[in-house]
Amino acid sequence: MASTPRSIPLTCSGHTRPVVDLQFSRVMSDGTYYMISACKDGNPMLRDGQTGDWIGTFIGHKGAVWSARMSTDVTKAVTASADFTAKVWDTYTGDILHSFPHQHIVRGCDFSGDGNRIVTGGMEKKLRIFDLNRDDLAGQPLLTAEGHTSMIKNVVWDGARNMILSSGDDMEIRVWDPRTFNQVHSCKMDGPITSMELSADGQYITSTTGKSVYFWDAQTYGQRKHIKTEYDVSAVSLHPNHTRFVAGGSSDLWVRIYDFESGRELEVYKGHHGPVHTVSYSPDGELYATGSEDGTIRLWQTTPGKRYGLWQGDGNDDA
Repeated sequence: MASTPRSIPLTCSGHTRPVVDLQFSRVMSDGTYYMISACKDGNPMLRDGQTGDWIGTFIGHKGAVWSARMSTDVTKAVTASADFTAKVWDTYTGDILHSFPHQHIVRGCDFSGDGNRIVTGGMEKKLRIFDLNRDDLAGQPLLTAEGHTSMIKNVVWDGARNMILSSGDDMEIRVWDPRTFNQVHSCKMDGPITSMELSADGQYITSTTGKSVYFWDAQTYGQRKHIKTEYDVSAVSLHPNHTRFVAGGSSDLWVRIYDFESGRELEVYKGHHGPVHTVSYSPDGELYATGSEDGTIRLWQTTPGKRYGLWQGDGNDDA
């Protein structure tokens, strides 16, 4: 019986400090997609999502960048930084379009579905919405929300439902209506929340705390699945077809793939030289990216041996 090809990752160099956040864009009309990375070196980077090839670096922050997100059309990027600012960038020129001051470290940021507003959260325990078209506000937020009792680490703007999700050390995912900025729901967990993301199709909210992985229904906010692991989970990402998910650990060097339905561990890989802080599946599900304490991003094939991107394949696929 033929052995299963071993996954050989592509390494994306360029960062000089730990990589703490990754996001893929949707697939564009020409079949391409993009990846943005946030790093403690303060220099977020844009890359070709299929190959990992460097496109550009956004220069302007004076502290670690904790989060980086692209607008739906990939014309803009937003970054959250330890320099007490959130910045909005032109992804074609690399120019800073807006710089929004805060009173403390900004940990999370995201765009509204139409790309006209951003939401931020961080050490101040406050959420802020900034309108990119309102010059009259002179960099001040359009709306502010309070409710978190500890640092906010993650924010997501659910464009399909026009809801904002936030989470952090106070062990709760909070759901906010951006029209009023009132909290309308919450999902309680049993420890500080280390990561939270919305699945590519918007059906699931994934979150991690301690040795637990949670999947929530993004429509009803009911818990759909709770999977226990033997290690502290730093981040998870659900495959677009919901058959599997990838997980990184904060205390070891391994990248693990699990069956979504059963929670059974399917694959284990080692490639990084430091803990894995962030993981994300590509929008087509053909690869996943991992970012690590070692300062590198690695791209791994979902189906090792298949011809895709820079992988030449083993000759047995039909691509």
